[in-house]
Amino acid sequence: MSPSRSSSPLLRSATQNDAVHVAELYGQHVREGRATFELTPPDPAEIARRIADVQAAGLPYLVMMEDTRLLGFAYASAYRPRPAYRFAVEDSIYLLPEVQGRGLGRKLLQAIIEGATAAGRRQMIAVIGDSANSASIGLHQALGFTHAGQLRSVGWKHDLWLDTVFMQRALGPGDSRPPDD
Repeated sequence: MSPSRSSSPLLRSATQNDAVHVAELYGQHVREGRATFELTPPDPAEIARRIADVQAAGLPYLVMMEDTRLLGFAYASAYRPRPAYRFAVEDSIYLLPEVQGRGLGRKLLQAIIEGATAAGRRQMIAVIGDSANSASIGLHQALGFTHAGQLRSVGWKHDLWLDTVFMQRALGPGDSRPPDD
């Protein structure tokens, strides 16, 4: 008899205890992938700091778990540090390669959109590393993002020049009325 699997993955806020597993998963993407332009995987202490910074800003940092296994994580962070950008966030989503295509990225991104909207943000920017990343581009399009531009050959990783694709989605009232500072 085979062990039973969880009926559905659990989506929850990240804790400091998740930093080790997030660092491991993200490190795999840093070393092998082209979605992030980081070249050196951050250690668990740095990931714990990043989780704390995102949450201290009132933004969502989520993990997708199946039993005790991290399947993926996602978060919304400040798009840029200057005050005029305070209503814009950037999303980030990372999954284990073997669970891609199961709809988990969609659930994570939808939850990040909802969390950032609840936090009063007005625009979400997707900064997608590698213009050949059709899965990420398609996911963002499916959730209402539109193409906002592309920077050609701005990253050098794995002996390749890589593009960055920008996509954007309004949150809540978007730019239809002034913010309630």
